[in-house]
Amino acid sequence: MHTAIGVFSAREAAEAAFKELLERKIPPQEIIFMTRSEGEGVTTAKELGTTVGGFMGFAAGMSAGVGAALLLAVPGVGQVAALGFGAAALLGLTGAGAGSALAKAAAQNSDVFPIAAQPAPEDVAFFREVLAAGRSLVVVQSESDNNADCSNEVLNRLGIALKERTPIKLQMSARSVGDVSIITMTGRITLGEGSTALREQVRELVEAGHCKILLNLHDVGYIDSSGLGELVKAYTTVRNRDGQLKLVDVSKRVLDLLHATKLNLVLEIEADEASAMQSFRAAAAS
Repeated sequence: MHTAIGVFSAREAAEAAFKELLERKIPPQEIIFMTRSEGEGVTTAKELGTTVGGFMGFAAGMSAGVGAALLLAVPGVGQVAALGFGAAALLGLTGAGAGSALAKAAAQNSDVFPIAAQPAPEDVAFFREVLAAGRSLVVVQSESDNNADCSNEVLNRLGIALKERTPIKLQMSARSVGDVSIITMTGRITLGEGSTALREQVRELVEAGHCKILLNLHDVGYIDSSGLGELVKAYTTVRNRDGQLKLVDVSKRVLDLLHATKLNLVLEIEADEASAMQSFRAAAAS
């Protein structure tokens, strides 16, 4: 299963991405839309369903497996208006009981919802953290390589992302300084080989018992939406093993992306390796 993720600063931008995905023939049942609702959650859910339903017609949307909008109560986030079967699962919730009964009735939805495969805890953490920062999400889950590539292109172009300027395959080297593992990366972290390489490198270190990891991003010139997700997955994977992962010497373009998506508030970022090493020592001393 391939996953493409788009992070958007405004719900309207996410809606535009949803529309283009449909126009590019991405099956609607593969698309999930989620946005935080700070005000009247039922109203937001109905508006979301009306807007997206207008792209394809409510009857067509329901028959295609999109369903109507739900209002989900997400711990640590608040109310989230969601469209697309599997949204509750992505947020670590369960089945029909995850949504507000009032919102379901308002949206004229069924009481039974097909649920996608349960995501890993680090994926749940990523989606919740982005929504908690006030961003909207569009997620495409597909078995098709072509659909994944097309979706990633649309979500990168319309969402909060960097324009690609570094057509370099990701290269990584690892070294140890005391009990700290340092991974230096060069190139780009993108859907496919780049994000997979990062995931495997972090997994190998964690499984070998390394619990202090630095990712040096000085020479990473481009990160797409999937690469962004992999950084958060790496962080939560290490944290779930009672470890620490920090980003160091982050390139300006990548740092701008992290600030734009508010992920600088989620990830631990240090100016350089020396300050990161000092923070590890300070944490151990405390």
